[in-house]
Amino acid sequence: MKRLLLLVTIISFVALLSVVTAQEKAKITFEEVVHDYGSFKESAGVQTTSFKFTNTGAVPLVLSNVRTSCGCTTPKWTREPVAPGKDGEIQVSYNPKNRPGTFNKTVTISSNAENASVILRIKGTVAPREKTLAEKYPRKIGSLRVKSNHISFAKLNQNSVETEELELINDTDKPVVVGMRTVPKHMKVTVEPSTIPAKGKGKLIVTYNAKEANTYGFASHRIYLSLNGSKDYKSSIGVSATIEEDFSKLTPEQLASAPVVSFTEKSHDFGEMKQGDKKDFTFTIANSGKSDLIIRRVRTSCGCTAVAPSTKTIAAGESAPIKVTFNSRGKRGRQSKSITVITNDPKTPTTTLRITSNVIVPAAN
Repeated sequence: MKRLLLLVTIISFVALLSVVTAQEKAKITFEEVVHDYGSFKESAGVQTTSFKFTNTGAVPLVLSNVRTSCGCTTPKWTREPVAPGKDGEIQVSYNPKNRPGTFNKTVTISSNAENASVILRIKGTVAPREKTLAEKYPRKIGSLRVKSNHISFAKLNQNSVETEELELINDTDKPVVVGMRTVPKHMKVTVEPSTIPAKGKGKLIVTYNAKEANTYGFASHRIYLSLNGSKDYKSSIGVSATIEEDFSKLTPEQLASAPVVSFTEKSHDFGEMKQGDKKDFTFTIANSGKSDLIIRRVRTSCGCTAVAPSTKTIAAGESAPIKVTFNSRGKRGRQSKSITVITNDPKTPTTTLRITSNVIVPAAN
């Protein structure tokens, strides 16, 4: 009986000790866990708020980590232990630079408190600042500023003539006379006005004649300008277009008797090869249509890849080899190159072939 009584006493003591121990913990209590900055301008700069807290527990409170959900949010916090009944704070700063619009970020607090993980939240709306002229027109062509030093005509029908404009900004204190040094023959380029006044604006007008370009697929060119008589080659603008054959006027009968392109395979892996070696592979192009298949153009993605079609015209029901040579000189690691084949197949005018390899650099002796 005495043993049973002793056992009950021990169990009761342990249970009471556990309760007391569980109660002897720190507890972090915040005045608020969400702060709304409201609406403010980006130009106002970094915004900071303080989250006040009290240790309402029975032992000192230690903050072990304060982690934010974004690099735009920076925390500072009380590093020393906070005694029971004492206060501390966590400062949270938000940097709105280049971040216009609404934001909602979290700050996760880790500590030895019974509520070991607490999430704070900051939110607000950033009104975008007025961009500087340099930000609006980040590219420079000589003494002029532009949004881009490239004009893209995207896809053009082979018979189309289209015009694009590029705004020119003179941010200097002197007028700039804009002339032309070199213009591709299939383009017409004018500048209005030809003399752009100090702190003034003008525009470059480019008209692209796809028929006169006499090519298919992607084509890129440069227009070289003369600014106040300068012959600086850097004063240039890139122009690109992807020119497609016009099949829109083909009748149903012509479509039915059109050529049909196909390849026995569209990719080849050379496997491992030593840097500096060359390897060949022959793709086979076939025409399963009812009229001649004409290879309009073959274009590679890299000068390291040479392509030699055996013929430009493939009769109906016939096939022909297209030899591809890959030169690994100067290359290393995994390589992937493309070959674009453009034909007069109205349904599939463009086919992309691909070659790959892993170029090994020999170890130095």
